[in-house]
Amino acid sequence: MAFILGSGSPRRLELLAQLGVTPDDIRPPDIDETPLKGELPRDYCSRVTREKVQAVAADSQDLVLCADTTVALGRRIMGKPRDAGEAAEFLLALSGRRHRVITAIALRRGEQLWQRDVVSFVKMKRLSDEELNAYLATRDWEGKAGGYAIQGPAGALIPWISGSFTGIVGLPLAETATLLQAAGYPLYKDKAP
Repeated sequence: MAFILGSGSPRRLELLAQLGVTPDDIRPPDIDETPLKGELPRDYCSRVTREKVQAVAADSQDLVLCADTTVALGRRIMGKPRDAGEAAEFLLALSGRRHRVITAIALRRGEQLWQRDVVSFVKMKRLSDEELNAYLATRDWEGKAGGYAIQGPAGALIPWISGSFTGIVGLPLAETATLLQAAGYPLYKDKAP
C-alpha cells in the first residue's frame, strides 16, 4: 500500500510531516476548478476535492489524499488570483471584514472514500493603500486562495480567527489525522526514534 498526496502544495507536505507522514509519491491532479453556475462555496470546495481524489491514478490498495481550500465572502468564491490586479480586488473586498476559509479533505482507497469539510472564520484588518501595495509587492498572493496565506506575510493582516489554523493554511490536521486513522494508516511512524 502506497500513500499518495494528490497535491503540489509544499504547505500540505509540511503539515503532513507534523503528523509523521511522508507520502510515497506526490501526484497533483489536473482538473477543471471552475465553479458551477450558482454553486455555493462549501459545495464547490467539497465537489472539487472529490474530483481531485478521483482523478489521481492509484492502485486499489493505495491511499490517496487530496484537499482544496476556498476563501468565501458570503456566496462569493475567491480562488487563486490570476494576477496582482485580481489579488488587489480580493484583498480590498476582504479588508476590514470577516470571511470563511473552507478546506475540504478527501481520502480514497479503491472505491472507499472518506471526506470532511472544515470551515474557519477569519477577519482581515482594514488595509491601508500602503499595506495593500506592500503586501502585493511580496508576491506571496500568487497561487493562494483569496490572494493571501495566513502563514506568510499576510499573517500581519489577520488579527482574529475562529476555527482551524491548519485548515486555513490548507490541511486541517485534526480532521486529516482522524481520516487517516479511519483508513488504518499509522500516524507518527516517520517520527519514531
